[in-house]
Amino acid sequence: MAETKKYNCIILLGPTAVGKTAIGVALAHHFNGEIISADSRQTYCKLDIGSGKELAEYQVNGIPVPYHLIDIISLPAEYTVYNYQQDFYKAFKDIQAHGKLPVVVGGTGMYLDAIVRDYQLVNLPENKELHEQLEATPLEVLAARLLELQPDLHVKADLQEKDRVIKALEIIEAKKAGYDTTSVDRPQINPLIIGTTLPRPLMWENISIRLRERLEGGMLEEVQGIHDSGISWERLEKLGLEYRFCSQYLQGKIESKDMLFDQLFIAIRQFAKRQETWFRMMEKKGVEINWLIQDKSKEKRINQAIELVSQKLNF
Repeated sequence: MAETKKYNCIILLGPTAVGKTAIGVALAHHFNGEIISADSRQTYCKLDIGSGKELAEYQVNGIPVPYHLIDIISLPAEYTVYNYQQDFYKAFKDIQAHGKLPVVVGGTGMYLDAIVRDYQLVNLPENKELHEQLEATPLEVLAARLLELQPDLHVKADLQEKDRVIKALEIIEAKKAGYDTTSVDRPQINPLIIGTTLPRPLMWENISIRLRERLEGGMLEEVQGIHDSGISWERLEKLGLEYRFCSQYLQGKIESKDMLFDQLFIAIRQFAKRQETWFRMMEKKGVEINWLIQDKSKEKRINQAIELVSQKLNF
């Protein structure tokens, strides 16, 4: 019985295109909860089609399910893991304050890890000179420098993302300069973590279907409209995946829509694999993830998740 009392929130994680939102919304509705999104692109206003921001899904039988950390910032602003952690803590406390259960749903590994494993993050001081110097340095040079300074770096995939390498080096330099990190007022978070995924062939099929729907549903027009509103192609490409490849197509860097689909389909599949690798890394570091059955039926997974939460949280 003691175990059933320790959990005070649910986290539902998984790779892209496996139906996380539907399952999370069902859990929130069933257990009087509210959703906290853990999706790095859905935080941005106007990134709708490309980020899969299906706000109509946040209801069950016409009853709205409240959500948080979606549409909270506008481009071209940057939104860091530190920003997310701060906003998460506020949302978590607000949900608890009015007697609801926080239900975290998403697949952005760094966001989830920052909450589950309580990253001690740094609100960096602005250092334009250092940032510009790092931006102008080739990725391979930056990666080598970071590995030299942090030889025990666990996730080597981070070395392939220039933004992440730059951020890590900026944190190291800030600490060298004696910058004092302000401790975050972290609420007590004891999550029941549920994972959902699908066999690769089903996941690839979902990705393909969804990608065609997005392209036919106005994703290119969305990206063009954001650019026309004053957001640079460079900033859009930094958002990755759909926004990167659509921007390249609209600039003429990708010759045809068929090539756009093929290249983006491959990139999203690779992204899904990286997400699964991240979750396995979390498990290796001691995070317990209760994986649902790998079944195409969302209804079966929803029922299993409801049963699991009922047992663990003593509902």
